[in-house]
Amino acid sequence: MDDRRSRFEAIYRQTYEQILGYALRRCDSPEDAADVVAETFAVAWRRADALPPDGEARLWLYGVARNVLANHRRGVARHRLRSVELDTDVADLYSSSPEGSVELGAIARAFRELPEADRELISLVAWEGLDHGEIAKVLGCSRNAVRIRLYRARKRLSKALTMAGVAVPHLVMESA
Repeated sequence: MDDRRSRFEAIYRQTYEQILGYALRRCDSPEDAADVVAETFAVAWRRADALPPDGEARLWLYGVARNVLANHRRGVARHRLRSVELDTDVADLYSSSPEGSVELGAIARAFRELPEADRELISLVAWEGLDHGEIAKVLGCSRNAVRIRLYRARKRLSKALTMAGVAVPHLVMESA
């Protein structure tokens, strides 16, 4: 029991901030993110014997957090007729000009309008900094599937941004 506990505590210390960041960027409130993180680590404790070795544990936890978040979202959907959307005023805080705030708002809207699977892929790259192999482990699919899905998600985002009048650098959308 002591080995299991010390291993869990070590993994918790190593990954807590990353899992919290993952949840915060995907939840409507810090309280919801805290619930997702708590449930993620509760699952990890219950399944401590299934925790992969140290380096792989973070990716495994992203997968668990992703499933916990999906369950959370389903619960929220049952209590609301429509989901709460990201307020574009947050984007305005980071703009330095009126034109910049309009563009950031358009980017936020284009991102929100993407299918959930596209948002998740782009978020795993942009927010979590994961590479194709790591994303494949989180999503439980092949690296090639990730590469193809990410390419298509980026194309859809690029098209949405272009339709919103936002200039999209060609190299940014192609980089992996």
